[in-house]
Amino acid sequence: MTQIRIPNNWDPRPYQMPAWLAMEAGIKRHCLEWHRRAGKDDWLMHRTCRAAHERIGGYWHMLPQATQARKVLWDAINPRTGKRRIDEAFPKELRRKTRDQDMFIEFKSGSTWQALGSDNYNSMVGTPPIGVGFSEYALADPNAWAYLRPILLENDGWAVFISTPRGINHFTELHDFAKNDPRWYADTLTVEDTGV
Repeated sequence: MTQIRIPNNWDPRPYQMPAWLAMEAGIKRHCLEWHRRAGKDDWLMHRTCRAAHERIGGYWHMLPQATQARKVLWDAINPRTGKRRIDEAFPKELRRKTRDQDMFIEFKSGSTWQALGSDNYNSMVGTPPIGVGFSEYALADPNAWAYLRPILLENDGWAVFISTPRGINHFTELHDFAKNDPRWYADTLTVEDTGV
């Protein structure tokens, strides 16, 4: 029997560790304003894999559009390893099934993960999620969060908002709110902070 360590062949970078530990401590809302190439989506995918094996349920990773989710998450190759990002974060040994057309993974644990576009939130029916990550939230439709927020409250689920700053917008407002609410974890990382 093959043993898989989760996260699989990946460790949070030192500057990602405070956000990782905040989620481990049970903080259910994260707003991460991290610069480009800071590893936002890798952090979120690996953290979600861990969550999917700690609590059985549905997990969604949303980009502003489904075509972006396919490019950034589903089909993307890690240039350092030559492997697909989803195969690194979600090893095939952990999966029961993978549906390419739907960008959907069912784990042997019973949890599911799906890459989606937040632009089409009205069509999201089925298993209500217990964990949702909004990637590049500054470009996303904020109505998706308004739609999903009651579901996550009812399910005692978590939400993570990751984005590069893109001027003053709904992400800026959410980040300002999160910085002043003790129930949220808010973080800002610039290239000066990370050295990346």
